[in-house]
Amino acid sequence: MGRHKQPEIRDRILDACVDHALAHGLPGRLEPFAAASGTSARMLIYHFGTRDALLRETLRRARRRQRDFFGELVAPRPDEPYPSTLRRAWRVMTGPAGRPYLTMFGRLREDAEQRLWPDFRRESTTDWLRPFEEGMRSIGRPELATLVLAVVRGLIMDIETTGDVARADRAFEDFLAALVLVTGTQARDAHGES
Repeated sequence: MGRHKQPEIRDRILDACVDHALAHGLPGRLEPFAAASGTSARMLIYHFGTRDALLRETLRRARRRQRDFFGELVAPRPDEPYPSTLRRAWRVMTGPAGRPYLTMFGRLREDAEQRLWPDFRRESTTDWLRPFEEGMRSIGRPELATLVLAVVRGLIMDIETTGDVARADRAFEDFLAALVLVTGTQARDAHGES
């Protein structure tokens, strides 16, 4: 009689694989995931079926983490003008805590075959629209969410391509200044002042 799979072990292994992938990228072999999760390649296959199935689940779990993390960052706060929320979110998303997600999913978006996540380009284009709509609704302009999303995505792609964070940061500050003018809101400067 075969052993019964234990979901808590599988879940722990998957979290370790996500941590490894965010720090080092998706491996070409199972051994790095096995070492990171404290198990063997054979046990990875036992729990996930195939290498590609494990990679898919790793990507989906990492994306869920990113949506939760970034979603909290861009959520409107009652005590803060939304452009200030966007400024803070931008700094965290493009800083050390957010960059592993940007790198991982930037590579996935550029993958011509889209073998691991066939519909990723479309999903990743629209999955941030609702959080930005909620934020922009807080200042009475939910219809500007597409513009905010386009600017954020475009500047992130620019950073991933050129590595010029300072230029992208300046462009984002210019965008926030224009957003303040268009919406009639105020944004605190870098030191949190009006």
